[in-house]
Amino acid sequence: MRGQVLLFVSILSLSTVSGQVSYSIPEEMAKGSLVGNIAQDLGLDVKRLRLGNARVYSGDSREYIELNSERGVLLIKERIDREALCGDTTPCAVHFQIVLENPMEFYSVTVEITDINDNAPTFEKNEIKFTISESAIVGAKFDLERAVDLDVGTNSLESYVLKPSDHFLLKLHNQADGTKNVEMVLQKPLDREKNELMSLALTALDGGEPQMSGTMQILITVLDVNDNAPVFTQPIYKGTIPEDAAKGTIVTTVSASDADHGLNGKITYSITNTLDDVRHMFEVNEDNGEVKLIGRLDYEKKRNFQINVRARDNGGLTDTCKVIVDVVDINDNKPTIKIMSKSAIISENANTNTVVTMINVQDPDSGENGNVQCFINENIPFLLKSTSSNFYSLVTDSDLDRERASEYNISVTCSDEGVPSLSSSVTLTLQISDVNDNEPVFERSSYEAYIVENNTPGLSIFTVKARDADWKQNARVSYLLEDSSVNGVPVSSYVSVSADSGVIHAVRSFDYEQIKDFQFRVKAQDGGSPPLSSNVTVKVLIQDQNDNPPQVLYPVQTGGSLVDEMVPRSADVGYLVTKVVAVDVDSGQNAWLSYKVQKATDRALFEVGSQNGEIRTIRQVTDKDAVRQRLTVIVEDNGQPSRSATVIVNVAVADSFPEVLSEFTDFTHDKEYNDNLTFYLVLALAVVSFLFITCVVVIISVKIYRWRQSRILYHSNLPVIPYYPPRYSDTLGTGTLQHVYNYEVCRTTDSRKSDCKFGRAGSQNVLIMEPSSTGTMQRIQSEKSILDEPDSPLEQKPPNNDWRFTQGPRPGPSGATGGPEVAMGTGPWPQPPTEAEQLQALMAAANEVSEATATLGPGTMGLSTRYSPQFTLQHVPDYRQNVYIPGSTATLTSNPQQQQATAQQATQQALPPPQASAQPEPPKAAQTPASKKKSTKKEKK
Repeated sequence: MRGQVLLFVSILSLSTVSGQVSYSIPEEMAKGSLVGNIAQDLGLDVKRLRLGNARVYSGDSREYIELNSERGVLLIKERIDREALCGDTTPCAVHFQIVLENPMEFYSVTVEITDINDNAPTFEKNEIKFTISESAIVGAKFDLERAVDLDVGTNSLESYVLKPSDHFLLKLHNQADGTKNVEMVLQKPLDREKNELMSLALTALDGGEPQMSGTMQILITVLDVNDNAPVFTQPIYKGTIPEDAAKGTIVTTVSASDADHGLNGKITYSITNTLDDVRHMFEVNEDNGEVKLIGRLDYEKKRNFQINVRARDNGGLTDTCKVIVDVVDINDNKPTIKIMSKSAIISENANTNTVVTMINVQDPDSGENGNVQCFINENIPFLLKSTSSNFYSLVTDSDLDRERASEYNISVTCSDEGVPSLSSSVTLTLQISDVNDNEPVFERSSYEAYIVENNTPGLSIFTVKARDADWKQNARVSYLLEDSSVNGVPVSSYVSVSADSGVIHAVRSFDYEQIKDFQFRVKAQDGGSPPLSSNVTVKVLIQDQNDNPPQVLYPVQTGGSLVDEMVPRSADVGYLVTKVVAVDVDSGQNAWLSYKVQKATDRALFEVGSQNGEIRTIRQVTDKDAVRQRLTVIVEDNGQPSRSATVIVNVAVADSFPEVLSEFTDFTHDKEYNDNLTFYLVLALAVVSFLFITCVVVIISVKIYRWRQSRILYHSNLPVIPYYPPRYSDTLGTGTLQHVYNYEVCRTTDSRKSDCKFGRAGSQNVLIMEPSSTGTMQRIQSEKSILDEPDSPLEQKPPNNDWRFTQGPRPGPSGATGGPEVAMGTGPWPQPPTEAEQLQALMAAANEVSEATATLGPGTMGLSTRYSPQFTLQHVPDYRQNVYIPGSTATLTSNPQQQQATAQQATQQALPPPQASAQPEPPKAAQTPASKKKSTKKEKK
């Protein structure tokens, strides 16, 4: 091993040390061989290499050298072949780095690989043959192949040696690339008779140690003198071959002759074409001159060939001829269809003969093989027309309808006239664009929808569906509700329809008992322009729901009847007592009613028909049966869930009505008294509280507005009622009206008993007028002024300019009419009302309140209302003659006696007459609405 070490070390300021070491080693060293002591060469301690984690970094290249950090040396990791590593490049070197850590250091190492003589010169062939005529002149040159040596430098190829060298010598020629051409030069004429065959050895030597060499044999055949050249039998040969001929087909045979004998007469044939592809298509048999096909012919590419054939004898004498080969066409090409222009979409309303596609057809064959006919598939509204040679037009042949066919796959087929005929086809896809020519069509001619009553508003009832045979926007259906009315109500208040989905929603909740069915029309309209539409009738049937309980028509439950029916004690079994009549406004099974006894005083005495509601006796009535029989009959419908109603039937088992009356009197009173006592106590407490608050408000209002009396009288625009003192007496001899009215109301708890209970009315409107009360009328007039005041907090009512009353006969104390009828006035009052008139109106209001309080119902405490007004009606001036007093039949006149009588009569008519507590039929008071209701209730009881 020869090694040279160059060391360059430089220390950087960033604690990074770099240096470079170079080694030189020969190739092919064994694995593990020493390259160099890197620690010593770099001046590093072996411990530094070990602690610094020293390693070899070679980048992406292959690692041939490894570092032994324990010894600090570089070793061969893998055998190195310089020829494989660098080829003929010199110098050949391996570069890598030694990297250390803590601190970081790296050193570059270059290992040069020197060549050793491990490759001998070699020739491509082991032997080479030459045929040389004996007539070859001295100095004739024969080019030899060069040897190759993979080594470089002195180990590469250095010289050639030719042995024996009697007739030939070697001559080397240097080339520009540094190589040498080897030539064998004839230096002595050949003599075939002495030596017909010669064998020479060409040896190539390198300059390495030990020297290596390579040898090639040179075989030389000495020929006889050739003085006759070959001659072809004809200068031009012709042949034909179909273009689909297989390889190996013989086209023709050429022939040449040589007058020489032996080897000089042996002829070799060859093709001499060099500029065209003849050599790739044909070959000639060098022995017999047969021209064969070795390639694939194509008439459309080349229709004839010219082959130059050379005949050469062994002496190198030659002759040439031409072979003309004509290629025969066969039908081996399909027609080629090219789309020149096409429309992918055509409107369905396109006119006839509209051009859709332009087609060009070509067939490279010739003759009939290139004649093409085209056609399309049948049963389509298109036609293929020939416009000119090899050009066709696809046109519409009839009307198009996208709804019948939205797409056409048109197959165009073109065939030639060859045998066999060849064809090709292409498929054209043509979309038919839509035109809005179809209206929406509903799935049915009419619809029926069902909905259960009492539905939730907004509930989906039904869905109508219409389909449009058009496409996209033209087929987008919208649903509209046509204007119409159902029972005079717009149908839009019943239902609504979704424009997109056709879902019909209920706008309101339906009641089967009010409306059982209705119908309307829905219009379906597409989105085309102009839009097309159609309509359909939808009938909505309301289905009944058991939402109504049975209603009992008979017996009527008024609450005041104690006995509904009577059954004589002589009644037989099956006696029809009564019949419960009930109806149900529902329909179907929801209206099927059934009757049954829920409760009964004696279940063994009566039964009810489950279907007809007839109450009959189921056994003989006996004397032991109670007079008062009470049945509770329940009426149920057949709905799910079922609804029911109950009716109470009071049956009296008696032979006469007085017996029934005496039996039921105490029972009725006690029951009603116990049932209603709590209710009336609460009601009375509420009424008293309300009246108390009302009185407090009125008193405060009177105090506040009293001081405004004079102002109201003189400054108000409203009419003023004159005030007359209650004790005013006429000194001119006119009489005074002094009368005391006592009105008592007597109520009893039992009409058959004589005890009478008196009670004071709970109303605060009771008016008591004593003779000493001089301010009563004045307070009344003040209250009237307060009511007339525009700023009054009480409710204001406009004055009635035309007071008219219907004056009928009034019952007197004995039940007869109270007096003659007086003609009604037709005009307005000439003057404001007097004190008597005011008093009469106040007492009438108090009477109504008292009557309303007294009619709280049977079983309550008796009420007694007493009115004791005592006043003196003063003389009325002449201008008040013939003034009508509301509520009376009398008229005020200027006569004092007549006026006094008239006032007395008016007061009597305004106040109710006293009732005698002991009389069975008390006198009737003046009929007011409240008193009429009270009288009616008394008569019933």
